[in-house]
Amino acid sequence: MVPALYQDEEKDQIVGSLSDEAAKAVGGVPTKDLVWNYFLTKCCNNLHVMVAMSPVGDLLSRRCRNFPGIVNNTTIDWLFAWPEEALLAVASQLLASDNPLIPGEHRQSILDHSVLVHRSVEEVSRDFKEKLRRDNYVTPKNFLDFLTTYLRLLNQRDNYIDMQCNRLTGGMKKLVESTEQLNTLNQQLAVQRVLVNEKTDACRQLLDEIAEATKLAEEKKAMALRKGKEIEIQSKEIAIEKKEAEAALAEALPALEAARLALDDLDKNDVTEIRSFAKPPRPVQTIGECIVVLKGLKEFSWKTAKGLMSDSNFLRSLKEMDVDNITQKQVSTVKGFLKDMEVTLEQMKQTSRAGAGLMKFVLAVVGYCDVAKDVRPKKEKVAKLEREYAISKRELDKITAQVEKLEGELAILKVKYEEAMLERQRIQEETDIMERRLRAADKLIHGLGSENVRWQKELGDLMNQRVRLLGDCNIGASFLAYVGAFSWEYRNELVYNRWQNALLKVGIPLSKPFRLELLLSDDVEISKWTSEGLPPDELSTQNGILTTQSSRFPLCIDPQQQALRWIRKREEKNNLKVCTFNDQEFVKQLELAVKYGFPVLFQDVDDYIDPLVDNILSKTVKGPEGRQTVMLGDKEIDYDANFRMYLNTKFANPRYPANVYGKAMVINYMVTLKGLEDQLLSVIVKFERNELEIRRETLIYETSNNKKLLKDLEDSLLRELAQSTGNMLDNVELINTLDDTKTKATEVAEKLRLGARTAEEIERNRDIYRTAAKRGAILFFVLANMASVNSMYQYSLSSYVEVFDYSLRKSQPDASVRKRLTNISDTLTYNVYNYGCTGIFERHKLLFSFQITIKLKMDAKELRQEELEFFIKGNVSVEKTAEKKPFAWMSDNCWDSLTLLPVVSSDVFGTILDDIRNNEEPWKTWYDLDNPEAVEFPLKYNGISDFQRLMLLRCFRIDRIYRAVSDFISKSMSDKFVTPPIISLDAIFEQSTPFCPVVFILSAGSDPTAELMKLSERLDIGTGRVKILSLGQGQEKLAVSLLENSISYGYWLLLQNCHLLVKWLRELEKQLENLSRPHPDFRLWLTTEPTANFPIGILQRSLKVVTEPPNGLKLNLRSTYFKIPIAFDRTCPHPQFRPLVFVLSFFHAVIQERRKYGKIGWNIIYDFNESDFHVCVDILRTYLNKTLDNNDPTIPWDSLKYLIGEVMYGGRAIDDFDRRILNTYMDEYMGDFLFDTFQPFHFYYNNEINYHIPPDGSKSQYQEYIETLPLANTPEVFGLHPNAEIGYYTNAAKDMWGHLIDLQPQTSDAGSGISRESHIDKVAKDIISKMPHQFDMDLTRKKYGTEITPTTVVLLQELDRFNLLIDKMAKSLSTLRRALAGEVGMSNELEELSRSIYNGTIPNIWRRLSPATLKTLGNWIIFFLQRYQQYMLWVNEHEPDVMWLSGLHIPEAYLTALVQATCRRNGWPLDKSTLFTVVTNAPTPGELIETTHQGCFVHGLYIEGAAWNIEKGCLVRQAPKQLVQAMPVMKIIPIEVQKLKLQNTLRTPVYVTSQRRNAMGVGLVFEADLHTPEHTSHWILQGVCLVLNPD
Repeated sequence: MVPALYQDEEKDQIVGSLSDEAAKAVGGVPTKDLVWNYFLTKCCNNLHVMVAMSPVGDLLSRRCRNFPGIVNNTTIDWLFAWPEEALLAVASQLLASDNPLIPGEHRQSILDHSVLVHRSVEEVSRDFKEKLRRDNYVTPKNFLDFLTTYLRLLNQRDNYIDMQCNRLTGGMKKLVESTEQLNTLNQQLAVQRVLVNEKTDACRQLLDEIAEATKLAEEKKAMALRKGKEIEIQSKEIAIEKKEAEAALAEALPALEAARLALDDLDKNDVTEIRSFAKPPRPVQTIGECIVVLKGLKEFSWKTAKGLMSDSNFLRSLKEMDVDNITQKQVSTVKGFLKDMEVTLEQMKQTSRAGAGLMKFVLAVVGYCDVAKDVRPKKEKVAKLEREYAISKRELDKITAQVEKLEGELAILKVKYEEAMLERQRIQEETDIMERRLRAADKLIHGLGSENVRWQKELGDLMNQRVRLLGDCNIGASFLAYVGAFSWEYRNELVYNRWQNALLKVGIPLSKPFRLELLLSDDVEISKWTSEGLPPDELSTQNGILTTQSSRFPLCIDPQQQALRWIRKREEKNNLKVCTFNDQEFVKQLELAVKYGFPVLFQDVDDYIDPLVDNILSKTVKGPEGRQTVMLGDKEIDYDANFRMYLNTKFANPRYPANVYGKAMVINYMVTLKGLEDQLLSVIVKFERNELEIRRETLIYETSNNKKLLKDLEDSLLRELAQSTGNMLDNVELINTLDDTKTKATEVAEKLRLGARTAEEIERNRDIYRTAAKRGAILFFVLANMASVNSMYQYSLSSYVEVFDYSLRKSQPDASVRKRLTNISDTLTYNVYNYGCTGIFERHKLLFSFQITIKLKMDAKELRQEELEFFIKGNVSVEKTAEKKPFAWMSDNCWDSLTLLPVVSSDVFGTILDDIRNNEEPWKTWYDLDNPEAVEFPLKYNGISDFQRLMLLRCFRIDRIYRAVSDFISKSMSDKFVTPPIISLDAIFEQSTPFCPVVFILSAGSDPTAELMKLSERLDIGTGRVKILSLGQGQEKLAVSLLENSISYGYWLLLQNCHLLVKWLRELEKQLENLSRPHPDFRLWLTTEPTANFPIGILQRSLKVVTEPPNGLKLNLRSTYFKIPIAFDRTCPHPQFRPLVFVLSFFHAVIQERRKYGKIGWNIIYDFNESDFHVCVDILRTYLNKTLDNNDPTIPWDSLKYLIGEVMYGGRAIDDFDRRILNTYMDEYMGDFLFDTFQPFHFYYNNEINYHIPPDGSKSQYQEYIETLPLANTPEVFGLHPNAEIGYYTNAAKDMWGHLIDLQPQTSDAGSGISRESHIDKVAKDIISKMPHQFDMDLTRKKYGTEITPTTVVLLQELDRFNLLIDKMAKSLSTLRRALAGEVGMSNELEELSRSIYNGTIPNIWRRLSPATLKTLGNWIIFFLQRYQQYMLWVNEHEPDVMWLSGLHIPEAYLTALVQATCRRNGWPLDKSTLFTVVTNAPTPGELIETTHQGCFVHGLYIEGAAWNIEKGCLVRQAPKQLVQAMPVMKIIPIEVQKLKLQNTLRTPVYVTSQRRNAMGVGLVFEADLHTPEHTSHWILQGVCLVLNPD
């Protein structure tokens, strides 16, 4: 029971619900504990757990070992692959017999073929794994997906074809209807035309009557118009006159009105006041008389005036006085009165207020009358004119009445005319409709006649295509379900060879020729993909189909990121979400995308896919359509049917488990040679002829649009025809639309034809540059394939295109296109070589050059794949040739390979075997040469091709292959391609950008920090602006902080030891990808050791720099001098300083070059680096300056030799014999003899080369001398024997072949056909049969009793160890056989044992209990049995007279016991005793004559680095090609140290194996004394030693 699985409330609920049931089942009172135990018991009895695990890989076996309960407590049911019967049954169920789309006569064939498809993919997947080492798993889910996709495609394509047929049929039906209507319309139109003519005549007669009436009416209208104009003139004249009169009167009226208003100021009292005057003042009286005059009274007296004033309405009457009727006489009289009065108005006011008011009135009236006198004639004239106007108006009204009468009559006529015209128009419209229909029908019939023919043909094709869907859709579904992970060659084999031929063979209908693109896509969609950035090659098109049409979400294997760019561009408008599984919020983004139907792209997916997305990846969707849900982790979310998910990985060969291949559509997007060639062709044409590329891109865009437009127009044409209702001929808009559509379609089709011709012309012009593009594509694949050699060699296509573009800019221009292309190809090849070499280890640079060379030769048809396979592998047949080798000096492998040569190249090597048999001497002479590759080959074979010379040399001298390959490259390409460039940090910095980090791939002992700091000083980058951080656990936050600051402020950031924090580098990769606007001075430098988990994204976008010494003495010297400052000699004026720096450089290069010769060079590989050299230069400078300061002519050689040989370089040497080599070099290279003018010093010289100190000069002069040195050098330059390079070159060649095998497609080699398990069991059984019994230790100890000598103790210890080995071997082999039989489980130890037996190596569990050895398993078993024989002799008879020292587990224990026994016997102090060795004249123990009283004889020792002359009894130079020689029997004599006096003797180390001694000092047995007539330094530098166990 899992603790705390249930809360207390949940427990109580369970107990409560089960109380009654528990009481009945158990009986008794249902206590809480009782009920709970009952619940647990019931759960245990009913709970069933099923665990599903994939057997792929070692995960299942590892889990079973780590958790034994999985095996002990479960029943394991191994579900094997579905047999054919199961596949057939499932297919029969899904492809039901009642499916109308699968005819009964073909159903069984389809079922059988479906099974064949699944089986064929399984078979091809195995071949895919074997040859290309790429995985593709085929699961039952693929089979189910295949069948469901098949049904889906059948339905979709059948429905599509049915819809297309209906549209075509509808369109053609409309055309037939139009043809039938055409004849009817012609007949009806003839009748209609007669009616139209009759109605037209009637309308014409009415029109004449209307014309006459209209004429009369028009005349009257004209008269009325004239009279109207006259009246208008009169009206205007009257208005003018009237206006003038009124204007004149208007001047007087204001004064008159003012007077009248003045009267308003008077009231009755004022009038009464005046009237009351019996005799008023004269002025008042005069005014009164004036009023009487104006009133028209005859009597002008005051009395009369008073009478007027007595009227109560007097003032009112004055106001209402008709001033216009006042005569002129009255006015004159008033004027006379006023004149006589001679009183002003102001004076009157003083006299009488009322009188003043009346006077004002009188004056105003007189004034008005004066004006009115002049206006009156005008008013009379106006009156006259108005009378005349009235007469004219009456005449006009009379004429107007007549006109109205005429117009009424005219209106009646017009109504009749309109009715006639309407009738005519109706008939005319009917006629027009008929004519329009006639024209429409004619337009349809003639305009769409060609379409009708095409539609009929297309309809026939569709009907045939519908029949062929049965086979087409089967292949299409197979393609969509199975082939995504395959390369183009495998896809082509499956689709167009196996599956297509299988369908045709059984008679299933299939399109001929069948093309996937036509079935699953169309030209319009493919053109759209191309415009979105998908390459146009066939593989990319297939990948586009798989991405868009597959039922599973795509997982793109996309190292060049082409799919990533295409998907981003394609889904950009759909709100694409881009994230990685390392993002903290990727779950949130995924949830939103699933809910709302957005596409989501997971980039940088590695081998591990987060299980959180499993349900989404496998589309485990629940619920009805429209309301679907899916589980995201433990959360159920809505699922939008428009949701799409893309996964993208940069790994070129990811290792996904089988379940991923079932859930996702794994699609291989790796660029093909042809596809990349087309892409690079665009780059080069854009550079060389930009206008041509612009035309091409524009044409592609226009063609894509035109194809889409043409398809849309054709669809629109059919749609309009199909959707038209009623009489189609009446739909003018439809007819015009159809006509316009047809016209546009014709225009677009013509544009497409013209575009096709233009495209052909453009392609012809572009193809001129294809050779350079193909060269670029080949070089990229050479570069990219280096990743299989080392995972750090990662290169992106984008970074390669930059190199390609740089080469175009730097290549020499030329007017001749051919020469220009040659310049481009040469420059590109060398730039790619330099680019690659910068980031490749020295040991792989020749491999890289060789790959470039052979790929270019294969492209030029100068090399066949079969020849290359032979060179790499030789004869790998298990069946050895029955024909024996003719000569003993030839090895078996040599003869086996030679027998295969005539098969590989019969035209060249057809007689090679007879030529060798019949001509031994020239072949033997050539074989024995030191450098057979550099001289003429025997007989006619000197004229064969350079590569065929390599093939022939491979058969005879593998040790010279490495040098021969270098010569082959130099001759085929140039010396530049075997001379790697010197890495300059200045050049690296120039190539770097803030977006492009620099990754230093470290070799042992290298550290670029010092050089980087010097670079920052040269570039004036302050030390405060260079940030350095050594990565390690817990440094993540600090690294992020430094990175952010560096990006913002433009610092240099050096992150060291990135291999220690690989997990965090994922975060760094993401930050670099999101880098948008960094400071221009920002640079990121990374150092790392090679590690398989380093993020590919960083490697691809970075500049990779390998920091290690160059390979070769010349290149090492060149590199050293390149890094020496130009003015280095200014700090030391001593004349010997520059020569001694050269000596030191030579010494530095020599000790580094010795490393490549393995153990014969150094027992332990040391990390001598540039810092050692520079410190030694400083020491040299210091001491020489000191001698100058002290005026001392001598150089302190001893001090220099000690400091350089013992302290600086010797300080790294932890092995005494390695330190002895360093001191020997110091003695050879340091001394006054360097400057001896009588006997010049030479490092090494022969007839061909002289390594010496060049004449003193500047740095450049030393560099010029270095350039004159040969690229390759003999080991004798380092003091080694020429044979030393045999091992080095042999191993180098084998290593290169091993990598070349990885770079080539794997082919099936001949084999015995026995299974792996059977082979292991057979070998185990054979070893068990040879196993001896263990020694009876009790019996052995009893035999020796109590008096046991030291050597007997050694024997007993040896037997104990040997018994342990026998026991371990017997038990492990027995258990292994049982495990192979399935009786016991396979443990880790047994797995390792079986692997070792299969590979022919010694299992580690045995190796730990046996002496160190490098033997193979077969040789080791022989060695094991020989050891047993020696032990049996020692136990049963006596101690061996000649001890086989190699057969002892700890030989030094025996030698120590020998010294101990001798010391006991002679009474010597043990610590004052040692061993002395003498080599006898007996080559073998059987030939030994002498005996020994002290010490012992030993045999089984072998000498390396020298040979032993038995006659002379001394060391001699090795024979050519003889690396190891068996030593004669040696006598080992214990002796007191003070008595040992040796001369002309080399103290030679004796090691257990050729691996000599490791860094822990393990491996040294003792030191032997070997006589030599030469100086010991000769043998010390040759690395002479003895070994007990040869390889």
